Amino acid sequence: MHDRSSKPPFDPSIQVSPNNPCPFLRGLVGEGFVDGGTVPLRTLSQTIANASGEAGLKKTSARIQVRGVALIANGACHILQSIFWGAQLNGLRGGPLDKLGAGSRILGVDGRVNEDEIARLASFGGTYTDPDGGAETGLNASQIQIFMKDNLKRAGKQARWYYPILMKFEWPILLKIMGKGQGDDRYLSVAEVRTLFNERKFPDRITQRVVSQPVTPPSLILRAAGGLVAALLVFGVVALRFPDQFQPMLPGILGDLVAPPLPTQVEPRAAYWLEQNWALEDRHWFHHTSQGTATFPVPYSWFMALEQPRLHFFAKPGMLHDSDHLQRFGFIPSPQTINTDDATLRRFGYANVYDKTKPVPARLWDPPVNWGAQAENVGGLPVGFARMTGVPDPATGKVGEDRIGLTCAACHTGQIHYKGIDIRFDGGPAMTDLRKLEVTTGLSIAYTLYVPGRFTRFADRVLGPSASDADRDALKQKLSAIGTFLVDWEKTYAKTIEGKTRYNEKTKRDEPQQDTEEGYGRLDALNRIGNQVFSQDMALSGLSGFEKNLHAKDAPVSFPPIWTVPWLKYAQYDASIEQPLIRNAGEALGVTALLNLSDNSPKDTLFRSSMDIKNLNWIEDLLKGSAPYPKKQLSGLTSPRWPSDIFGDDAWKIDGDRVKRGRKLYAEICTECHLGPVNDPVFDTEFPSQSIWSSSRWETIGDDKFLNEVQKSAKGMGTDLAQASVLATRTVQVPGYLKLDPTQNLNAWWNCNLPDISSTDMPYSIGLMVLVDIVARKAMDDAKIDPKVQQAWWGKRKNCPNPGPQPPDKKEPGPWYRARPLNGVWATAPYLHNGSVPSLYWMLSPAAERPKSFCMGGGRDYDPKQVGFAVADGESCKTGQSRFSTRASDGTDMYGNSNAGHSFDGTPGPGKDGTIGRVLKEQERYDLIEYLKTL
Repeated sequence: MHDRSSKPPFDPSIQVSPNNPCPFLRGLVGEGFVDGGTVPLRTLSQTIANASGEAGLKKTSARIQVRGVALIANGACHILQSIFWGAQLNGLRGGPLDKLGAGSRILGVDGRVNEDEIARLASFGGTYTDPDGGAETGLNASQIQIFMKDNLKRAGKQARWYYPILMKFEWPILLKIMGKGQGDDRYLSVAEVRTLFNERKFPDRITQRVVSQPVTPPSLILRAAGGLVAALLVFGVVALRFPDQFQPMLPGILGDLVAPPLPTQVEPRAAYWLEQNWALEDRHWFHHTSQGTATFPVPYSWFMALEQPRLHFFAKPGMLHDSDHLQRFGFIPSPQTINTDDATLRRFGYANVYDKTKPVPARLWDPPVNWGAQAENVGGLPVGFARMTGVPDPATGKVGEDRIGLTCAACHTGQIHYKGIDIRFDGGPAMTDLRKLEVTTGLSIAYTLYVPGRFTRFADRVLGPSASDADRDALKQKLSAIGTFLVDWEKTYAKTIEGKTRYNEKTKRDEPQQDTEEGYGRLDALNRIGNQVFSQDMALSGLSGFEKNLHAKDAPVSFPPIWTVPWLKYAQYDASIEQPLIRNAGEALGVTALLNLSDNSPKDTLFRSSMDIKNLNWIEDLLKGSAPYPKKQLSGLTSPRWPSDIFGDDAWKIDGDRVKRGRKLYAEICTECHLGPVNDPVFDTEFPSQSIWSSSRWETIGDDKFLNEVQKSAKGMGTDLAQASVLATRTVQVPGYLKLDPTQNLNAWWNCNLPDISSTDMPYSIGLMVLVDIVARKAMDDAKIDPKVQQAWWGKRKNCPNPGPQPPDKKEPGPWYRARPLNGVWATAPYLHNGSVPSLYWMLSPAAERPKSFCMGGGRDYDPKQVGFAVADGESCKTGQSRFSTRASDGTDMYGNSNAGHSFDGTPGPGKDGTIGRVLKEQERYDLIEYLKTL
């Protein structure tokens, strides 16, 4: 490169690459001021600042602007290269600064100048007096602005959102450097522009500025400071652009501003929904029918208009609702409608099992389930998302915008992955991470409000591009109010939990409350429901002070399977709720059905909610089917069968001899708690006394029989106590005007025989029972359900506290966990109620040998040999996966995460809590596993 102080005369032989599309940079190269290859950023920024003729702070500002643009000139992937070596001037074509035809089009991709486009440039100008004498054609600042806008208009849809920003650093900067005249009369000479493009030559006045000011290297201190600033800038930019890799590395508040990391989405080679006695129309309705919930804090149309909280510097980010994006949280893709072509259905895993059989639609069952209109999925959202239409405000009755909420299917629809194939089944545990989705939605709102350009696009989608400024301002105020509430609520939650304690049964002492990470496949549903109903719903109803009812989310559990559940007396792990309508209505309130608890609204609106009581009843009927007696078989949603017919892999074949040996082991060691299998006639024949159909645990309630599952003391089983302790220890306070009167109401409605309980201070379990009961009754009345139909919907199963094992057993003190039949157990990994055991192999092993730390989510492959997930203790997690660990980083036991208990390590007996059976030989484990595959 030439020395600036002794620059030789202009040499037109200096070549300039056509891949340098910037006229000013081409001039710098053509004049010999910089090389045409890699130019250090300080050299480039000083040279251009010198050319500007500015001095002092203005010159410094010009250098900073040039350096910032040059830093990204070759693209985000080359930022480090630009920092340490410089900008690659002959590699700008096709990069972020190349507008790909949305600019002036004077310079072609081959480096040739288009004179017609120079004439077009001149047409936007006027005649100006040359300070050196005479008159010439030129463009002032306003004319250049019009010219650039016309360029964008001409480009149409090819123009990207950041092009207007780029244009501020091009023709206006060229005017600032090469312009003639002063103030508003300053203009850019078209003749000089032609010379610059054609000959790569500057006017002499510009050349003299550069020659007279040599580029000086920075001091060592400035270099070090610049390097540090550059490193921080790169780290920040890369972290925002690639949050999946860098978010976990960011400290404190910086990490809170970046979207949580997500696993890479891999499209399966094929997908299959297993046959479970549901017709296609039943399945799709269950996947997308609304429970009346507004889980997400924004209306449906807003959710569909929000963008992902990721920064894409040279392209628009994807939409929050994109199916590919939501699948990364663990959700299962779903078609917009089932009234489509067979190829589309097959792509989503439908229309596969129906090649062999065609289940009878629920509308034709005995008794039929007439679940109303088909729930369509117009937005193409994954399984578990539903649009709630015609939503009246519970307090005012005013109909608002459609809302979006989660359904039963969001948590109770499962899938496994194996060598590029997805196997999907209804009623199984979901492998979703709802906390990550909550955080991502909140950040999406924040980015929409504060990242330039996002709100404009959001408003265009919600209101239309022709919306007035007043409407846009009103929309922004509403969105800002939601964002403020979410931030304030997170702060309130953190502050409240920070000051609360919990009793740890294991350590026998009070400890500070803190969340236990839920991660993929787990959720602390019970504490979340309490936080929603007894704190956030009260805040939304205008009540203050009830944040005291908040509790840490410290008892996460694996989503339980829901096949067979309607015929079990108790559904939850802790056997806490017998009444099915209360169970379903409580779940709907927990995932944010709108609820009015205000004393400032009309009296008849108190306890009014948005829950869809009809759909909740139909969902239960769809799961239930016909009564198992006298047929001695289950209908409704049946458990999925081992998919050996789908895979050609030998690992999926069933070994008949192992099954026979495993059946005998099951009769020996499993039936005490789990009873006989519900779907193995061979077992019933070989072991008639242990057959579930001859069990005395079938209890007649009303006109039907329900299985009263075996309940065991959580302490005796040795399993984690956290979830069982929630209802046993948590308390809530409510305002007196609600008049919950738990003793009077529950005793009158269900003959619970409760002692006197305060109407303002009560156990959480009792408060939830009575409040959900009142809200459900209000929902029936509002829906104008005939009283006789209401009685039929309620049935005869009580809404009373669980009395514990029946008959009572002093050796089984509370709290308890219930043992369910093991049909479909192969599809419910990871195991134990808190998802702490990755496979059946480890469930049948001594607890001390089980992996203590492993990774979940991210589409990890299913292991058909161990039946579950093959993990390595302490394994490294892939990007976006969540880590389950029994111990915290300081080595202490993680509350809620014990994987002890249910251990095959000796002879059960007094003083051996957690031991339930003898040590099994390796062959015995695999024999029993082989049998469990068939259930």
